[in-house]
Amino acid sequence: MKDPLEEQDDASTPLQEQERADLIPSYITLRSELNEAEQANILEAQEWAFARKRDVLNERFLTGLHKRMFGRVWRWAGRFRTTDRNIGVDAWRIPMDLRQLLDDCRYWIEHGTYEPDEIAARFHHRLVLIHPFPNGNGRHARLATDLLLANQGRPRFSWGRASLINPGEARQGYVEALRAADKHDIVPLLEFVRS
Repeated sequence: MKDPLEEQDDASTPLQEQERADLIPSYITLRSELNEAEQANILEAQEWAFARKRDVLNERFLTGLHKRMFGRVWRWAGRFRTTDRNIGVDAWRIPMDLRQLLDDCRYWIEHGTYEPDEIAARFHHRLVLIHPFPNGNGRHARLATDLLLANQGRPRFSWGRASLINPGEARQGYVEALRAADKHDIVPLLEFVRS
């Protein structure tokens, strides 16, 4: 029998049994209930995050943002994963790779290495590629990226103008754009984020 909380496509990050045991709301038994609880938590976090300017390029802020996004649903919210996944760097590399990304992004902004949209797209791609948390990495990276854009006086990305949580054409386009960026082609991601 298929687990009703199981992820819905091959681009999703499956949770370890120990992580699944850290689900806080006891009423959740279906994926739709989990998505609804997470989305309500994320909306509260968005409200908080955009209430004032935030230092997005800060590890403590990023872990705190993840905790605010998922802390009512998962006990591990805001903590780096400790196990390896189907995507992401080895768990032991997370702090080092994240620090490198934040330093690189500060440099890109300070020196105008790329246009603001490209800086944000590269930041997003690398944050997803690092995959610091057990789950929620794409949603976390999208919100962090939108905050980074706001800090630069730019409008948020449209992210394909569709939900990227459930399987479908928009999610498939997003995943394909991320995979192209994995191969050093950032153009599909730049096109997707403003489509």
